[in-house]
Amino acid sequence: MTVVEAESFLADAESLLDQHWPRRTSDTFVWGVGSDSVAAFPEIDRVDEPAALAAARAWRRTRFDAGFGELEGEAHREYERLEARYEVPDQSFFTISLGMVAPAIEAHGSEVARDRYVRALRRGDLIGCQLFSEPGAGSDLASVTTRAERDGDGWVLTGEKVWTSGAHYSDIGEVLARTDPAVPKHAGMTAFVVDMHDPAVTIRPLRQMTGGAGFNQVFLDGVRVSDDLRLGEVDRGWSVAISTLTNERAMIGDGAARGAGIAGRSLELLAATGRRSEPVARQMAADLVVSQTVTALTNRRFRQVHGDGTAGAEVSLEKLAGALDMRRLADFASYVLGARVTADSGEWGTYSWSQLVLGEPALHLAGGTDEVIRNVIAERMLGLPR
Repeated sequence: MTVVEAESFLADAESLLDQHWPRRTSDTFVWGVGSDSVAAFPEIDRVDEPAALAAARAWRRTRFDAGFGELEGEAHREYERLEARYEVPDQSFFTISLGMVAPAIEAHGSEVARDRYVRALRRGDLIGCQLFSEPGAGSDLASVTTRAERDGDGWVLTGEKVWTSGAHYSDIGEVLARTDPAVPKHAGMTAFVVDMHDPAVTIRPLRQMTGGAGFNQVFLDGVRVSDDLRLGEVDRGWSVAISTLTNERAMIGDGAARGAGIAGRSLELLAATGRRSEPVARQMAADLVVSQTVTALTNRRFRQVHGDGTAGAEVSLEKLAGALDMRRLADFASYVLGARVTADSGEWGTYSWSQLVLGEPALHLAGGTDEVIRNVIAERMLGLPR
C-alpha cells in the first residue's frame, strides 16, 4: 500500500467510524477516572451477553459491508488501531471465529464449507468456536477420544470437549475427532465443522475462579456431519490441528501483548499506593515495562520479516513472551497491593486487579502450555534435540 493509498484508506475508515460512533474522550489513561477493569480476558455476564452480542454483530456487518471486514496485513493493523479510538461494541465475540475457525475452513475446507461459512464468519452472521481439548487431552492433544464414525455419505461424532470458549453463543464448531483408533495417536484423526445448534450437541457452562463462565463443556451425542463439512483429508486431522493451533498462538500472543500494555499503569499504581520509593516495587515495575517493550518490538520485527505468514515457532515465542509479561504484571500488582487485591474495600484500582491475577494463568495453558511452547521453540528455532 502506497502512502497515498494508506492515507485514502484511513480517511475512508475514519469517515465510517465518525458516522456511527463517538470518539473515546481521551487516548490517555488517567488514574482514578473511568473503569478500573484490568481483566486478562473480557468477561460479560450471561444476562447482559445477548444484548452485547447483538450490538457487536450489527457493527461487524456494517464494517464488513463498507469494505473493512476482510482486511489483512498492515491494513488490518492500521484499521484496528484506528477503531480502538472509538466507542465501538466489544468485538471479542469474533476473536476465535476470525483468528482460528475461518482460516481453518478457508485453508482446509471443501468448496461447500468455504462458501457456506467463511464469508458468514467474517461478516459476523455466524460465530465459530474450537472443539479440541478433552478431559483427557489437553496439552497432549493427540490423545483425543471423541469418535467420528462413517455412516453412509457422512459421519457420526460422539464424545466430550472441554474449556470451549464461547460455545454457548457459537453457531458452528471446529472439532477434532478420532477416525482410526488402530494407528499411532498423531495419525487417525480428522477435523470437521459441526452445527452447535444441533439437538445432539449439549453445552454446559464451566465457572472459572474469576467468577466468569466463558468456558464450556460440550457433549456430542451422535452428531451427524456430512462429508463436505470435513476439513482436510481423512485421518490427516493433525495437520489441520497444527495450523489452527499456530493461529491460536498468534492470536493469544497478540492479545497478551496488547493486554500487557496496561503495564504502563504500574507506575500510577506505585504512586497511588505510596510505594514509589520502595526499591523492590520500583525494580519490579521497571522490569515489567522493559520486558513488555521488548516483547512488542520482537513481535513487530517478526511481522516485518514474515508479514502475516509468521513461522509457527516464532508465533510460539510471541505467545510465551506475552503470557510471561502478564504473569509479571499480576505478580507486581499482587506485591504492591497486598491484601487489597483480594479484599474489596471499594477503593478504585485495587480489587479490580484480582480479575487479572486470577485470569492470567489461563494464558499459560491455552494454545499449548508454557512447557510445550518451550519445546517448540527449542526444537524448531534453536535446533536442539528432542
